[in-house]
Amino acid sequence: MASSNTSSAALPPSPAPSTPSPGIRRKYRLETEIVYMENNDQYRSSSVPIYQTATFKQVSSSEMGEYDYTRSGNPTRTQLERHMAKIMNAKRTLAVASGMSAMDVISRLLKPGEEVIAGDDLYGGTNRLLTYLGVNGGITVHHVDTTNIANVEAKLSDKTAMVLLESPTNPLIKICDMPKITAMVHKYRRDIIVAVDNTMLSPIGMTPLDFGVDIVYESATKFLSGHHDIMAGIIAVNDSVLADRLFFVINSTGCGLSPFDCWLLLRGVKTLAIRFEKAQANSQLVAEFLESCGLKVRYPGLKSFAQYDVHWSMARAAGAVLAFETGSIETSERIVESAKLWGISVSFGCVNSLISMPCKMSHASIDPKVRAERNFPEDLIRLCVGIEDPNDLIDDLKNALVTAGVVKSDC
Repeated sequence: MASSNTSSAALPPSPAPSTPSPGIRRKYRLETEIVYMENNDQYRSSSVPIYQTATFKQVSSSEMGEYDYTRSGNPTRTQLERHMAKIMNAKRTLAVASGMSAMDVISRLLKPGEEVIAGDDLYGGTNRLLTYLGVNGGITVHHVDTTNIANVEAKLSDKTAMVLLESPTNPLIKICDMPKITAMVHKYRRDIIVAVDNTMLSPIGMTPLDFGVDIVYESATKFLSGHHDIMAGIIAVNDSVLADRLFFVINSTGCGLSPFDCWLLLRGVKTLAIRFEKAQANSQLVAEFLESCGLKVRYPGLKSFAQYDVHWSMARAAGAVLAFETGSIETSERIVESAKLWGISVSFGCVNSLISMPCKMSHASIDPKVRAERNFPEDLIRLCVGIEDPNDLIDDLKNALVTAGVVKSDC
């Protein structure tokens, strides 16, 4: 059994130094920081070593070393957490087994009788967990349209413990004004935790901690890893007390990310900037093509996007996820099933392009009546754009649209 040791293994100094010169804290540009990793390996290995071990031997029974049990800490995980803290503008990050593990850890800060204000368009897994907490944990969850700040303000009360935000939302691509909401919530009561799921944009597109939010978390399965070969989650904070509370849950439940998955994520994140740039460029071309076909497209990169100005007041990127409507569930099904290059799959942020119908896949766990109340189009198609040649992606979509009878071949 691991000891209760709270050495630097439990509390890794972060963010990691961004230059090899001792004592210098100059930062490179973000794209460089993502690639650059300080590695203090004794053999000066170019790649961070994998410490694939469950336990660490101690010098004596009374003097515990920096690491004792991988559930509590591991050098490979420490390296990942330091690196992620650096690129997320955080004082500390914590790596866990999945994006939903991250959300679960955050939710354990809540107590029975407390209330959460959350968006009305959330990732399906988040909605499922919040529903469970409402039924079994004594937590009251208020789902509101966060695009209107007044909706959030109206639900604030002495029982409010957390405000949970996504922007852009998945899959309706709704935008909330995070800086204004955060300032309003903290003015009402400073101890209310504002937590943000930033999976849709990654640190390349936005760093919400800059807006004063308390917790940022991401499913590292998506853009951070980029290859859909691991499950991982990252939690980022700037408050050391809050970080300790979160780490206590992780250490107690054993959901810390495994050494090998930490190593794979470290490898994947190095190409984040170039992958994200290509996927976003492709997304812009795909969105413009679909809009030219007369379809209703939801994508922050389009000037016609209703919340264009709000989005770009916060974000550095439009992302690589977009959605469009056809007006018919049957038509949407034909499009999805006629696509060849676009893989029918949930998730996003991968090098490969994916297509799905959220109401039948990623968000099927949300009751149809609830979806209707939240104006969730049943015919919505979500595109998660990868890094293929954009001409091939557009040609494949065009063929699918023609097959479904949506457009003519000359669209």
